[in-house]
Amino acid sequence: MELLITARNLELNDSIEAYIQKKFAPLGRRLRGIGEAKVEIQRQATRSAQDNVVVQVTLSVNGTLLRAQERAATVNAAVDVVAQALDRQVMRYKERHFASLRAKKAGVHSSIRASETEEPLSGEEPELVIAPSGSVVRVKRFAMKPLSVEDAAEQMEFLGHEFFFFINAASNQYNVIYRRRDGDYTVIEPER
Repeated sequence: MELLITARNLELNDSIEAYIQKKFAPLGRRLRGIGEAKVEIQRQATRSAQDNVVVQVTLSVNGTLLRAQERAATVNAAVDVVAQALDRQVMRYKERHFASLRAKKAGVHSSIRASETEEPLSGEEPELVIAPSGSVVRVKRFAMKPLSVEDAAEQMEFLGHEFFFFINAASNQYNVIYRRRDGDYTVIEPER
């Protein structure tokens, strides 16, 4: 596993980099197939000095992204907490991955689309909500490969996001999937 460590608003010395390498080495042994791990460390100005160091780690595992972000007062403390969070995600990934492999071998195929139902349209007009204006603080770029709806939902859950933008392997179009309040999923597809 290759660690790519970047720091903003603080300098890392050799002992901190060695500590980071030591903390994330077990992940490479626990989970084969980790291509690279991006570790971003940033010092942010906050009201509380207890949470001014932010560590975000993104792992690429056979095309699936696992991500964790934590805050603490020091770099070492933040690395400790984010390593524990990633360890939980790796365990969850392995459980889901191996459970889906067992289901495929047994011939059981579950589908998110099977639980989709059309919602009745209400006669009410949608309420116009004006959101407070903000600014774009970050632009993320990443390679996209076509995914099934089930894989996109799984990727969204691993990342801990509210929604996930992906290329649908069945239609080769851009789609968005999100989790509804009732726990089900909705896929937004462009009209043809």
